[in-house]
Amino acid sequence: MPLDPKVRRFLERLAATQPPSVLALSIEERRAGLEQLLSFFGAPDEVAAVDDFELPGPAGALAVRAYTPTGAHIGERLPGIVYFHGGGLVAGSLDTHDPICRSLSNASACRVLSLDYRLAPESPFPAALADGCAAVEWIAAHADEHFIDKRRLGVAGDSAGATLAAAVCHTLSGAAARPLAFQFLLCPIMDFAAESASRRSLSHGYLVDRDTLEHDLRHYLAAGADPADPRISPLRAVDVSALPPTAIHTAEFDPLRDEGQAYAGRLQQAGVRTLYRCHPGMIHLFYGMRGLLTYAGAAFAQMGTDIRSLLAAP
Repeated sequence: MPLDPKVRRFLERLAATQPPSVLALSIEERRAGLEQLLSFFGAPDEVAAVDDFELPGPAGALAVRAYTPTGAHIGERLPGIVYFHGGGLVAGSLDTHDPICRSLSNASACRVLSLDYRLAPESPFPAALADGCAAVEWIAAHADEHFIDKRRLGVAGDSAGATLAAAVCHTLSGAAARPLAFQFLLCPIMDFAAESASRRSLSHGYLVDRDTLEHDLRHYLAAGADPADPRISPLRAVDVSALPPTAIHTAEFDPLRDEGQAYAGRLQQAGVRTLYRCHPGMIHLFYGMRGLLTYAGAAFAQMGTDIRSLLAAP
């Protein structure tokens, strides 16, 4: 399918500004660029409640923003989603992804808990992974306090946040810790150590490009870290059979499309119940541009349907 016309016009306007390569940007400029993009095109939903709190992390308190979906009662026990925002693990925040979390909470009828994990380069790998695992374990142990059904607790994320969600899910499953009910991965980066066909064919001109991925990885990895480490590239995990039911959504014109699809295939071959969808005509981060792309609303509805389907599975 061709590019969505609104996506095409957006990319044409972006190209006309002749933006510099992300490789030339400082971390502060990279963060400001993502914040500007998402604040300009985001379209926040109304939800029943938004609550901020902190939980203990490996290096200090971690901020969490909890969303109660429209139609739910404040004290009603709901399925829970621990959400990891995108931004290459070097950018993004609770605020940049606030509209995304609102939409996902309403669509899935789940209480979404967005985690403000530590970012690189100030806190390189494996800091974010340690934060994510600690947060999931703490939330599971304190589920009653936050009106979450701990039997229906899952993880989710977008872009590199989906990478982190997958790594957290695999780490906790492999350690035989408290099992998660599901994982939802939205346009995930699944292999930092290889270049898929979609990475090659969509390497430039589709919002997230090769330079963006190289810039973020360079700042995320500590000295000596191996990009092929499964905690960094979850597609390279040896055994995925212990993972919970999974939904993976990709975008047709996203350079990360093929690795998301490949991960879905790995899970299916291992006997993990897996739902895979590729959104036609869309680019990376389309889900953060509901103010521009009407399709994003329908996409969130499908995401919510898939999450509810995973929760309904025996």
